[in-house]
Amino acid sequence: MSSAINYAACALLWVGLVPKTRDLVRHRNEPYLLALCAALALGSVSWLLGAPLTIGAVNGLSGVPNLAAPLTYAAITAYSAALLVLIAYWQESPNVRRIARRWIASYAVILAVVGLLFALGSSPVERRRDFDTYYAGTPFVREMVVLYLGAHLTAVTFTAWRSLGWARKVRGEVSRWTLTGLLTLGAGTLITAGYSVSKLVAVGARWSGRNWDWLGTAVAPSCAGLGTLLTVAGVLVPLMGQRWQSNDRLLYRRMRPLERELERMLRRRKLRLSRPVWGASSASLLTWRATSIHNGLSYLSPFYDPAIFQHVLRAAQDTKPPEKALAAAWAAVIAAAAHEEGCPTTPAPAVIRLQAPSPRTPEELVLIAEALKGERHAR
Repeated sequence: MSSAINYAACALLWVGLVPKTRDLVRHRNEPYLLALCAALALGSVSWLLGAPLTIGAVNGLSGVPNLAAPLTYAAITAYSAALLVLIAYWQESPNVRRIARRWIASYAVILAVVGLLFALGSSPVERRRDFDTYYAGTPFVREMVVLYLGAHLTAVTFTAWRSLGWARKVRGEVSRWTLTGLLTLGAGTLITAGYSVSKLVAVGARWSGRNWDWLGTAVAPSCAGLGTLLTVAGVLVPLMGQRWQSNDRLLYRRMRPLERELERMLRRRKLRLSRPVWGASSASLLTWRATSIHNGLSYLSPFYDPAIFQHVLRAAQDTKPPEKALAAAWAAVIAAAAHEEGCPTTPAPAVIRLQAPSPRTPEELVLIAEALKGERHAR
């Protein structure tokens, strides 16, 4: 298998991982996010270590023939454990923390045994592509190979079973992204199981005197590549899809022009709340944006000019419905206040309250945002 394919798969996993780096730093104790990032990172490391060029470099630099093999197997085993923990947190299983600890402890033992078996065995001839089958008859090394393949097969099979079983219970329009993700994840992990099965069959063939090495060198990498693509898609689809789904998401997007008008002031006065973790629900994102806007409007209230408000309101009432006329007046006074507040020479204003109810609901904020957007287009 070409190293380029390994590096491409590694890069694909990093494409999914990099956008979450900021959220991971902010929310280090978020279990689901930690499991997701661990799965993507360990999967990418597996592909990186499994590339023939990387194998040669690791073996050459270490001076230990085939040291790259147990390192790759360790990464694959750890990736398998991360998948199991991820699906447990995703499904919010009862006693999820206890379940996660058990999976982690079990696979930690497997990792230790893989290292011990490699140390006890003998593999003096470097094999970059067919290590599994070449040493299929070598004491301790063969047990190491069977152990890591069995651990990987157990993890992906269990993940597929849980994903597809959960998909049968998902109902509702909003849940269609979750359903799509579960079906894709289930298909991806089933295909990935072909990696372990192909290698196990190839090893078994060596035990019976046959040479089916092509299963391990051609079929297994193909299953791993396609399976990885679908697995990553299955994990990311619900996170992305749910963000674009509900009415909350629509209100969140339509509110953006008003937030943009207040952007500099919110940043300068440190009035913006911390953004919710990546993959947060649409309701959380809507609350975050609306609260930041309310903070900004409260801070700007001393700068509101009643004359501008009344002038725009009277002019808009001739051509617009009452709610849109009121939104246009608020848009004009907010834009003027934001500009006034940003001028360094502006004296401290006297507090003058407008004779109009302050906008509160997301729908009212959206109308103001649309009025601001219309003003910009008119300019």
